Amino acid sequence: MTINSIRYTDSEQSSNRRVGRLSPKPPPKLWSPIDPPFRGVQALPSEGYKHSSAETAIVIDNGASLIRAGWSFDKAPRLSFTPTVARYRDRKFNRTVSYVGYDAYADATTRGQIRNAFEPGSSIVSNWDVMENILDSTFVRLGINGEDGGIGRPIVMTEPVANLGYTRKRNSGLIVSSSHTSTHLIPVIKSKPVTSSITRLNWGGEQGTEYLLKLLKLKYPNFPGKITDYQVEEMIRQHCYISRNYDKDLRSFLDWSGLEERDRVIQYPFNEQVVVEKSEEELAKIAERKRESGRRLQEQAAKMRLEKLIRKEQTLDYYKNLQQKLSNQTKKEVKRLLDEDEFKDETQLDKTIKELEKSVRKARNKDVGITENPAEEEATFPLLEIPDENLDEAGLKEKRHQRLMKSSVEARARAKAEKEQEKARLVEEERRDNERRENDLEGWLEERRTFISKIKDRERFKADLGNRKSLASQMRMKTLASLASDQPGRKRRRGGDDDDFGANDDDWGVYRTVAIGEQSDDEEEEDLAAGLKAVEAQLLKHDPGFDESNTLEAQSDWSKSLVHAFLRGPRPFDSQSQQELHQLHLNVERIRVPEVIFQPSIAGLDQAGIVDIVADIFNHGLTKVPNQIDMLRDIFLTGGNTLFRGFEERFRKELRAVLPLEALIEVRRARDPLLDAWKGAAQWSKEPAFIQCALTREDYHERGLDYLKEHNLGNSFGL
Repeated sequence: MTINSIRYTDSEQSSNRRVGRLSPKPPPKLWSPIDPPFRGVQALPSEGYKHSSAETAIVIDNGASLIRAGWSFDKAPRLSFTPTVARYRDRKFNRTVSYVGYDAYADATTRGQIRNAFEPGSSIVSNWDVMENILDSTFVRLGINGEDGGIGRPIVMTEPVANLGYTRKRNSGLIVSSSHTSTHLIPVIKSKPVTSSITRLNWGGEQGTEYLLKLLKLKYPNFPGKITDYQVEEMIRQHCYISRNYDKDLRSFLDWSGLEERDRVIQYPFNEQVVVEKSEEELAKIAERKRESGRRLQEQAAKMRLEKLIRKEQTLDYYKNLQQKLSNQTKKEVKRLLDEDEFKDETQLDKTIKELEKSVRKARNKDVGITENPAEEEATFPLLEIPDENLDEAGLKEKRHQRLMKSSVEARARAKAEKEQEKARLVEEERRDNERRENDLEGWLEERRTFISKIKDRERFKADLGNRKSLASQMRMKTLASLASDQPGRKRRRGGDDDDFGANDDDWGVYRTVAIGEQSDDEEEEDLAAGLKAVEAQLLKHDPGFDESNTLEAQSDWSKSLVHAFLRGPRPFDSQSQQELHQLHLNVERIRVPEVIFQPSIAGLDQAGIVDIVADIFNHGLTKVPNQIDMLRDIFLTGGNTLFRGFEERFRKELRAVLPLEALIEVRRARDPLLDAWKGAAQWSKEPAFIQCALTREDYHERGLDYLKEHNLGNSFGL
């Protein structure tokens, strides 16, 4: 007996997947956040200066991410550090101390004073004092003492946009340089960059870091650890990659199948409360101490109960003696004696004696272990039968009290009777329901199907309210419009018609209709929930194919929650565990952040992606350039932001889709994208043309700081 139409289950395959979700899983692989390295005191590499000559150039790649410096004869830069400076006043030695590069991360004091030489998000130097400290430190670390106030060596410094030295190796091609602060696409025709078609995309490694940091703060607004920019930058390098099919992968990324591998867990430092496990002997001693303490408490409680009982018995004997004594006294003496014990009249004294007798009897029975279930005494209200004129002021007050007590007793009696009637009604309904199920099974099932359909229609109605074009939303707007004016064809003026809305009780039903529809007030919501539980209870009782795992409550657990998979991965979450509270889960962010360079709109950037930019350069920017198609035969990828896994394959695939079929596309990546700029500048400094392009100190003093010698590798060449 199975009701397929009301099952809250998927297919057998889905059930198996759910069992897989709840099955025990091995602990996740944890990744630690990476902080900036502090290398301590380093020896100065002075041998380079000794091997150099007056013609040997100092090559500095002045990047916004890292400063790389070395000699032109080096195969790789000798120095590599961040363009940061921390400066603070050392009160102990009464001097100002400056820390450059990674030295600025020495301790909390220096980290709090870090300043960057570049404007955030760009390659433009905005803090020249910091840049001066960086250059001074660079020269000192290269072994230049500067005793005569000069360096004595030529200097080559890079700046965006080109990868220096590359354009001399090929006649035509396209350079895609995606670095720390931006991405440049540079077409090269006949060994010369076409600067009029160079395009800049304002997205690089720094923007990706800011974007991921923003996503993590939105994802974990109450994260107890401190997430730094450097840590996020390392997360991108280690865990992010370019998806081959972003839309498809995004839809299936949080699927439970394989989520353990896709979900990366970043574990931040935490202090877990350690519970020391005790031995069996220690546990036995603790249990014995607890039992002994319990016995002492029981003895103390028994002693206190006995003392309290004795006091009550003494008080009861005193009041009984007082009651007997009042029987032989005058009214005046009776009033005096009652006032001494703070009684208003003999009725209050009698009531107090009865209460004490009842309390003493109950305490004695409890001590001897007798459970007392006395029949409830029938309440009497004798004063209600006496006319008011026959009562004094105290009697009238007591009569009012008895009237209130009678109303309360009658209300309790009615509630009890109604409860008994409801209980009898439920028993009768259950009996009729069982008879109907046994005699007319199909009709019984149809009633349940109808009820489930009502719940589904209600959920569908709620979902439609979020769609402006749905019938439910249109009916809601129609109701609002009708409320705005009683006479649609007539404009209401201030101070005109009287507003009598609310005078009729039916008017207030409109708010329920406008808020969530005619079918969904809170009472009906509760009735549907209770009815659903009743149906599930019947199915659990009568349907062998329906178990606890099929109920709505069971299917609402964490293993069915997409939000849980997004926030906490494929494992249950313990909110009391400090270790789990200090964990970041990277899943969809791993493909979302790198995808921005192809779809900048994801991060709110109003620019085209790199593939669209290449297509625009080819179709519009180089239309007047002969042999423009040769540019596509050598597309060169460089820069640290092109090191994502899958970047080259994705770029080639999408570029093939937007360019002509006859175009021959060749894409290749630099052997060392991070050091391309420095190596290109070092190679160029060895050529004879370098000396002719160099600016001497005499030129500077004669022509001023705005004078530059243009050359075929400069940014202005070809304009």
